[in-house]
Amino acid sequence: MKRPPGPEALDRQRALRTFSTDAEKRLWTELRGRRLLGLKFRRQTWIGHYIVDFICLDRRLVIEADGGQHAGQAEYDESRTTYLAKEGFRVLRFWNNDVLTNLDGVMTVIVDALKEGPHPPKPAAWAPPSPPKGEGQ
Repeated sequence: MKRPPGPEALDRQRALRTFSTDAEKRLWTELRGRRLLGLKFRRQTWIGHYIVDFICLDRRLVIEADGGQHAGQAEYDESRTTYLAKEGFRVLRFWNNDVLTNLDGVMTVIVDALKEGPHPPKPAAWAPPSPPKGEGQ
């Protein structure tokens, strides 16, 4: 069982929200405001030792809004995507410019991904436990 993040991790999450890009703020407004398929999204969430921009746990979908490549960023993004895939998450990554200039197109891609459901399937460790025999009958 994973432990919840400590106070220093929560402080970092709050700081990241404060310094989010305009694209991240705009995308968050859309995700929160549209109530897409009745699903709930979280912002700036820890998955393992990575922080993801947005996540829909019900669909195991991570959404990233990236500002560009700089020293080591490509390697970091690749390792983060690989880690998330091993944990059973699908990652959608959009450039900030795409979000700011074509938000409707970005939202269409997100809605289509949400309609597909969880993919890849949840790892066995994430499956809900079976009820004890004799209960619920």
